[in-house]
Amino acid sequence: MEQRTLGRTGRTVSVIGLGTWQLGADWGDVSVEDATAVLAASVDAGVTFFDTADVYGDGRSESVIGAFLRERPGHDITVATKMGRRAEQLRENYVLANFREWTDRSRKNLGVDTLDLVQLHCPPSDVVTSDEVYDALDTLVADGVMAAYGLSVETSEQALAAIARPHVATIQIILNAFRLKPLDAVLGAAADAGVGIIARVPLASGLLSGKYTAATRFAADDHRSYNRDGSHFDVGETFSGVDWETGLAAAAEFAALAETAAPGVPVAEVALAWVAQQPGVSSVIPGARSPQQAVANAAAGSLPPLGDEFFSGVRALYDARLRADIHPRW
Repeated sequence: MEQRTLGRTGRTVSVIGLGTWQLGADWGDVSVEDATAVLAASVDAGVTFFDTADVYGDGRSESVIGAFLRERPGHDITVATKMGRRAEQLRENYVLANFREWTDRSRKNLGVDTLDLVQLHCPPSDVVTSDEVYDALDTLVADGVMAAYGLSVETSEQALAAIARPHVATIQIILNAFRLKPLDAVLGAAADAGVGIIARVPLASGLLSGKYTAATRFAADDHRSYNRDGSHFDVGETFSGVDWETGLAAAAEFAALAETAAPGVPVAEVALAWVAQQPGVSSVIPGARSPQQAVANAAAGSLPPLGDEFFSGVRALYDARLRADIHPRW
């Protein structure tokens, strides 16, 4: 597994990490035993970076990770968590007192004194641009509550505003073959500033896995059932904001490109490798609901270069099928 520097944290992490939203909630039920097995399989496959949040299962994801790591003393795993979604998304709630309360809860869940990395969890734009918010975050670093901080954002504009701040260590942003704007607008600026990029939703909520058809159905408590219109949170988090039918057609075309570029390699592995091979990406954080998925995801971290022809094909697919109709705001 290739290792890369995680921006201004200075930490070295695996280029394929593990997103753990699914270990808490919103992807159907996952038992603690199954969640622990996913964590173990990921680590055994070379993963050294976990991404979680204080609201994933109301802290369940953090607690499962904390219990797992206590069984592996001396581990070299970096855990990034997120905060800010435990209150209404208003600027006045992003204050030091709330930050202390939220991070104290995460420290207890994870069983640590100092959090490796804390990210603001897709905050409103007026939070991203607030001097007082960064002053409060700096205070928590100085107090030893967390070693570094970053932002998980929804838009490239928010990413650029955060990158301009001198102590922002990382930016987490949606990046996959169906979401290309960050390639042009964000990754170069982040690299110039020494800010790490954590790429989330790399498989477009599974669309790019090659597993789904028009007959696929998801559980009622899976966000891929209830958030397709963005009624519960930003629509970009579900299928990367792509309409289901359009996404299925585009995914079939992507699968054909992948088979040409890497014959016999699972399409999901190719999709992850495409993200990981973008200059400036520190770590890609696919989720996994089984040890088998975790191992398959990790394999993408050692896939040979996919080549310019494949990269050009992905761009052409995006321009033809997705840019104008699906993402007009871009």
